[in-house]
Amino acid sequence: MQSIRIGTDPAFRYLLRLGDTCLILGQRICEWSGHAPILEEDIALSNMALDLIGQARAVLTHAGAIDGRGHDEDQLAFLRNEPDYFNVTMAELPRGDFAFTSLRNALLATLLKHLWQRLQHSSDSELAAIAGKALKEARYHQQHYGDWVARLGDGTAESHRRLQAALDTLWPYTAEWFSADEVDEAAVASGLGPRWADLREDWLKDVEQLLAAANLDVPEQEIIFRSTGKVGRHSEHMGYILAEMQHLQRSYPGGAW
Repeated sequence: MQSIRIGTDPAFRYLLRLGDTCLILGQRICEWSGHAPILEEDIALSNMALDLIGQARAVLTHAGAIDGRGHDEDQLAFLRNEPDYFNVTMAELPRGDFAFTSLRNALLATLLKHLWQRLQHSSDSELAAIAGKALKEARYHQQHYGDWVARLGDGTAESHRRLQAALDTLWPYTAEWFSADEVDEAAVASGLGPRWADLREDWLKDVEQLLAAANLDVPEQEIIFRSTGKVGRHSEHMGYILAEMQHLQRSYPGGAW
């Protein structure tokens, strides 16, 4: 099935960054269904994946309306090529162990919480309404995985070691989130939403508390590496996600959510 072509309007790209991050993170979390360490957490992970996919659906539907090319959420979710997705790279990294998943979910939930908070005041009333609902979910995700990070960090030597290894792996990918560009500047100018870079101070304050509860410290090393998923240049892992995620829609065109 032929892939769709997307527009270059900054507002459209701004929404895709948010919607794609929720979509790809939700897809990754779905991989835990049936594999979590306890039954209750298996259900919790599945429910949170559904929250993220629901957020993605709302944002992608609105993005399609703004773009004006007649693309709905299904087409935007399943019929783009890899360079036309704009999720942050951290969301597409392999599932890893439970410590890795818990920390990634906590870091990204904290980012999304602050982003949804700001988006409640968007000049776009539809986006503001989406943010009002999504913020409640993001707050719960942050609290839930913050609790897990604290339990793992203050648990056994092995759980602490795994959490520290996860932090060492994940931390460099956070630099990408706070790199501003013309898409952010256009969003600020129109009142659509904040620069992601402007979220960093509040995000870091929350993360410092999160890591302190886990007996971990914020890494002090300068981050030279910059991942680039927000501009459509992805890691080697993205293609595998899309191959699995898009298979049904491309094999049987016209399928619905």
